[in-house]
Amino acid sequence: MTETPVTDHPLTRPARLPAFALALAIGAFAGASTAQAQSAAAEGQKLAFDRSKGNCLTCHAIKGGNLPGSIGPELIDIKSKYPNREDLVAIITDETLRNPLTVMPPFGRNRILTPREIDAVVDFLQTL
Repeated sequence: MTETPVTDHPLTRPARLPAFALALAIGAFAGASTAQAQSAAAEGQKLAFDRSKGNCLTCHAIKGGNLPGSIGPELIDIKSKYPNREDLVAIITDETLRNPLTVMPPFGRNRILTPREIDAVVDFLQTL
């Protein structure tokens, strides 16, 4: 009769299945996180281009937008211009706090956009 070597016994084998399951779970979580970020950015673009909500195209040229205005700067390379996300949130919420002479509407203060909508618009702007 042949004995099974100790290293090949089921009780002494390395636990490969739990590690594999963990790797799958991490991959699924990362994929879900990416999908959520893309979804938020898509929602933000929709809000930014909506003439009755964000209405960003009235003043800004934005890639993919139709009939942009030229009052404000073109919105390009935003992530490098504003690496701190909170700066963008503050600008959209109420730019008059930073620049009292701005013509940018205070979207948060005037409740044009909710905090969640402002976050979505920022998610979109950070993709530009």
